[in-house]
Amino acid sequence: MQQLIKSTDLPHDIEKILSEIKHDKLFVLTDEHTARLCFPLLSNVAAIRGAGRIVIPANDTNKTLENLSHIWKHLTENGATRHSLLINLGGGMITDIGGFAAATFKRGIKYINIPTTLLGAVDAAVGGKTGINFEGFKNEIGAFYPAECVLISSHFFSTLNRKDILSGFAEMLKHALIHSEAEWEQLLAFDVAKIDYNWLNEAVFCSVSIKEAIVEKDPFEHNIRKALNLGHTIGHAFESFALESEKSVLHGYAVAWGLISELYMSHKICGFPKEKLQKTIKFIHRNYGAFSISCDDYEHLYKIMKHDKKNESSTINFTLLADIGDIKINQSADKELVFQSLDFYRDSVGL
Repeated sequence: MQQLIKSTDLPHDIEKILSEIKHDKLFVLTDEHTARLCFPLLSNVAAIRGAGRIVIPANDTNKTLENLSHIWKHLTENGATRHSLLINLGGGMITDIGGFAAATFKRGIKYINIPTTLLGAVDAAVGGKTGINFEGFKNEIGAFYPAECVLISSHFFSTLNRKDILSGFAEMLKHALIHSEAEWEQLLAFDVAKIDYNWLNEAVFCSVSIKEAIVEKDPFEHNIRKALNLGHTIGHAFESFALESEKSVLHGYAVAWGLISELYMSHKICGFPKEKLQKTIKFIHRNYGAFSISCDDYEHLYKIMKHDKKNESSTINFTLLADIGDIKINQSADKELVFQSLDFYRDSVGL
């Protein structure tokens, strides 16, 4: 079970963690942005100053086999062993590819995640899913390989722009939908124009705890961990579709749009209450706008969904809700209903 730490003193907490995890050599992975903006916050930690530094290009489009190979090459050329330790300092792209590099280098080395984005903190950094994109598909190659520790520091959140805050917030909304109505109501009152960072920090840790509790019950996604896929089957299809056209969208935005379609299917298949569906859609449309698709794109989006890792045989596997907190995993929908859900999405966002 990975250790989850809410940090109030980043340098002190890192020093403490590094003293507790035995290692011979230390490496820090960043992207070009976090190398410039976030690494300096760690530079007064003595152990970090002597660490090997690996820098790769930013953005999810660079979560590739080529950059994974670059990480492996750096580790090899700088004498990393099975007893070395990797720190992943960045958003979801860095924790995904860094975790997979750690999982595969010399059959597995230890690593620590320090997420620098809200999305990274509430999603990618926690739960042990690692991977890279491949052949146009999101997270197509990867492994379950949990970090030794995930260190969440609220210091980073106040530096994020509106889009990055909202990208992470979509995953928090998903966690609330699968957990409790009280949390869902609280999150729908969130005002991105007037962010209370003290409230946000507490809400983030609560959201992470929801995910952590589910992962602890089902680390390899055989059962209840599939609850975390709400909004993701269609959301990932939107994301992969955007990647193909080289107009990438933020992961949390794709999930938010995916939630509209999958909550519609929840209403049609499981009886999810219409008023809660409409209330959630109103929040998403107001804050996330729209991803433009047409009826002509449905067949290709459906083809992408059929390639999703969660599927069994040729059946597209959805996580749906009968109500907030009432999870229905392993739900299937025929092609007609999937297309209806895409129609509903387009109507909901004014396309």
